[in-house]
Amino acid sequence: MASLSTDVFYDILRRLDGPSLASAACSCAAFCSISREERLWENVCSSMWPSTNREDVKSLISSIGGYRKFYADCFPLIVNKEVTEYQWDGHLEYPEEWTEAEYYGDTAGLESISPLDFVSIVDIRYKDKTICSKVLWGIPNANGSNSWFHNCPFRIDLLNYAARDDDSEGEVTLSVSDGLPLIASMEKERKDGRLWKELRDGLRLSWIVVNRKVKQAANLASWSPLGGQRHWPTDRDFVIRFGSVLPAKDILPCQVVECILIMKFRVIHTEGDSAETTLKLTELSMQLEDMEGAHVNGRNSLVILKEALSCRRSKNYSEVLESCHLYSKVQSELKEERMRNESRLDRLCILSGIAAFVTFWYCIL
Repeated sequence: MASLSTDVFYDILRRLDGPSLASAACSCAAFCSISREERLWENVCSSMWPSTNREDVKSLISSIGGYRKFYADCFPLIVNKEVTEYQWDGHLEYPEEWTEAEYYGDTAGLESISPLDFVSIVDIRYKDKTICSKVLWGIPNANGSNSWFHNCPFRIDLLNYAARDDDSEGEVTLSVSDGLPLIASMEKERKDGRLWKELRDGLRLSWIVVNRKVKQAANLASWSPLGGQRHWPTDRDFVIRFGSVLPAKDILPCQVVECILIMKFRVIHTEGDSAETTLKLTELSMQLEDMEGAHVNGRNSLVILKEALSCRRSKNYSEVLESCHLYSKVQSELKEERMRNESRLDRLCILSGIAAFVTFWYCIL
């Protein structure tokens, strides 16, 4: 090792991916010193997130601490262990003493959070091939502290807004040349689900949110799909869901929320039902929902997104999936408990009505 030059070490390290480069930096003093070179981490980020090749994004990354810090913030995915607190509660109570102002947040705390400080850096891969890269500066329709945005459900439709400032305004499509299986007919696809399986196994999503003011970043996506629905709302539509569980402590009564990232494709037959099939990306959106499935408004969403940039993360993907699945389990239990309570209340109302009816006629007769 002592006989090798620094150039040789650099040439070795520049061929590594992010995790391998980080491991090599811990192996010896020479690798540790060379691994601090920003150019190495720029290559890693460019390979993993092609949208970072844009000049405006390069300037953004440099302003928040460089590529090494950017990779350290965005490669690990968000893990929220606080969901386990509700596993034993049976159901989630919203205290009666919460006033409307307390639930919907205090505007005084928003003075330090500007929607213009947030930047979304989004990349979609299919079988290790990048099919879409988008960058959205700011949050749409969030101008002014007293705008309707703060009280309306939070939602970002990336395809509608990012195209305005994006150089590539063309449609995002997938075809057989990208690795999709050939579909003879939609009826056959409904039976075997081959295309649906290929989409779930091959698609990867990265949705990085950066706050320029606090100089922090985080990846809000789950990288691989968490679920989805095929043939909805029409036979030719496929909805694929990504996301993460974000902390909302002291922001909402439920303490945690789900960041839902929706990707929707539509099947387009180019020359007939038995010809080559193309998929067109028709929706790429983000929204936040609480434990009861209610949409979080814009005011609280800004606070939650800012807090998410500093929450716990993990490189263990199994741990990330466990956190998301646990949230879904607790949410389902909460929904079932609410349905049981409503059923008991309905029976009580019916019995009370019958008793009142019998008592009335008993008194009449």
